[in-house]
Amino acid sequence: MDTSGRIHRRHAATAVPMASTLKVMFMVAYLRQGSVRNRRLRDSEKALLGPMIRRSDNNTATAIADRLGPRRMYRLARKAKMKDFSYTRPWGLSQSSARDQARFMFKVEKFIPRRHRSYARWLLAHVVSSQRWGIGKVKTPGWKKFFKGGWGSGSGAVDHQIVLLKRKDGTKAALAVMTTNSPSHDYGKRTLRGTFARLLRNLP
Repeated sequence: MDTSGRIHRRHAATAVPMASTLKVMFMVAYLRQGSVRNRRLRDSEKALLGPMIRRSDNNTATAIADRLGPRRMYRLARKAKMKDFSYTRPWGLSQSSARDQARFMFKVEKFIPRRHRSYARWLLAHVVSSQRWGIGKVKTPGWKKFFKGGWGSGSGAVDHQIVLLKRKDGTKAALAVMTTNSPSHDYGKRTLRGTFARLLRNLP
């Protein structure tokens, strides 16, 4: 999604296992709950959401998934007008497409209750250094990156990243690169970095 909100795509409707990119939807769906949206987050909740996003912890993601159930996930998908989303357990096998996730990230702040937006942005901007590969290695001067990766078992079978780029003046763009069947995770990371670098080489 470019700065004008136009989508540019290649094989973007192909549904693939989401792996840990689903965790952004988990976070947003959790914060949207009626019992959560208008109150301060408890320390116990931050102890789940923080590790789930910043270091892609699977146990905390499963705890969030157990609390949410499929109904809230599909409700968020409908709100975001996703066309290719399907939820299952184990949750990492849930499917979506690059077009779904690029559009979702472009508007992700609107889906998060105002009270919790700054916290959600902080989490997505502070992924741990060991997971700041791909888009995390691409220089974007003047633009802040809010992103999440998904890499399955680390075999190369799945390597994805979704990102919102935003400037101080509010200008934004969003990208989703979703790859499958790489020879290795390192190969997948290099593919992501190279693809994002090409997509963003004319970033204003």
